[in-house]
Amino acid sequence: MTRVVIIGAGFGGVATAVELMKAGLRDIVILEKADRIGGVWRDNTYPGCACDVPAPLYSFSFAPNPDWSRRYPPHHEILAYLQRCAAEKGVTPLVRLGAEVAAAAWTGRHWDITLTTGTTLEADVLIPAVGQLSRPSIPSLPGAGSFPGVAVHTAHWTPGIPIDGRRVAVVGTGASAIQLVPAIAGRAAHIDVFQRTAPWTLPKPDRRYGRLRTAANRRMPALMRLSRLATWGLTLIQGAALAGNRPVNALVRGYAWAQRHWQVRDPELRARVTPDEPLGCKRVLFTNAWLPALARPDVDLITEKIVAVTSSGIRTADGIDHPCDVLVYGTGFAATEFLVPIEVTGRDGVRLVDEWRDGAHAYLGLAVPHFPNMFLVYGPNTNTGNTSVIYFHEAQARWITQAVRRVAAGDILEVRPDVAAAYDSEIQSRLSTSVWTSCQSWYRTATGRVVTNWPGKAKEYRRRTSTLNRTDFLPSSFIAAATPE
Repeated sequence: MTRVVIIGAGFGGVATAVELMKAGLRDIVILEKADRIGGVWRDNTYPGCACDVPAPLYSFSFAPNPDWSRRYPPHHEILAYLQRCAAEKGVTPLVRLGAEVAAAAWTGRHWDITLTTGTTLEADVLIPAVGQLSRPSIPSLPGAGSFPGVAVHTAHWTPGIPIDGRRVAVVGTGASAIQLVPAIAGRAAHIDVFQRTAPWTLPKPDRRYGRLRTAANRRMPALMRLSRLATWGLTLIQGAALAGNRPVNALVRGYAWAQRHWQVRDPELRARVTPDEPLGCKRVLFTNAWLPALARPDVDLITEKIVAVTSSGIRTADGIDHPCDVLVYGTGFAATEFLVPIEVTGRDGVRLVDEWRDGAHAYLGLAVPHFPNMFLVYGPNTNTGNTSVIYFHEAQARWITQAVRRVAAGDILEVRPDVAAAYDSEIQSRLSTSVWTSCQSWYRTATGRVVTNWPGKAKEYRRRTSTLNRTDFLPSSFIAAATPE
């Protein structure tokens, strides 16, 4: 029986396990370092945390949910949905909680996996599904260790953090910050928001789902499929804008311009919230509350560079000290550092950290040369800026299932270096001739590579991963002879 180990019990890990079980594979273990299933929706509990993709699309195609409370559901509903899907599909019993992976090494025939507790286990197939949003990114600011108040990243939020009547500093203006700030404005005595670059925002077409809609969805599941299809169509419009369709791009930019002029009356503040990067460099954020929150008298948007954290707050380059009691980092995740800190060693002792020295890469975002029978979920260049990542997860799960079935038949799969190199060259070339050429450095590695995002449409990715091509991989006999056990 083929032994499969999946690392991570978020949406990607669960989707893969479900697909493998549908194919009749049963010897599956999911290693989850936390105390429950959930991924980012378990870890992110800050005030205002919600999905920025409509619920009809931010759900598994095999598990439509008639019970969403609104179009953009809050984090606790998404977490409950994922956990319910895992239970109903038989995934929950496969999960080992509190099992953090320290290392994985290819022996020549299988993977030896070592947990941080020292426990070891073997697998014929290794599937890292830790994603791109599992490790918070906290900037290294001078003096940060001297701050006596509460300092927390949004991904480490706890219910006991004091907000009411306190001065709060929020560093960052990304997806978490634009949800957090409106949620705590009016509770905090004052909020200082520190912005490096202004994000592109659009009005959020959110609304509550009433009892009639819920009842209709339960009685006629086809309505949910229709809603999913309609939502998919809207993402195609945004995708066209990001892909360089000039009329659509102009339409979306005009919509964003109208929102800024309607919600921000102060010309000086409006100038500071106007993006100076092309549409698509950073994820477009849907919000109705962010700009009005910044216009409040008890909220200040600060664009001066942070030079230090002091014992009383934050000092900016203009020499001004901004006092605060609570320091919140809404600074995103180390999305370019895939699989860190797991030490992964492949064939001939090649370390993954060395293979990826110039930036992470993987054929179809799934397979890496020198790492047989290892298949990534949400790997390099599979992030999406305009649709649901769950769509990508399901495409990857179906491709991985094809691979595992081949392994079950006695095959060993290691992608050919020339195939992987040609694919990577194509992806980097496409990224270099798109909107990414104008984007700031945090989307690139030190060598200038973009390693996170997919350059095309989601349907292209699904098409390219629909069928596993055995000729893209080395002969099993070569791999077995190269590293005999």
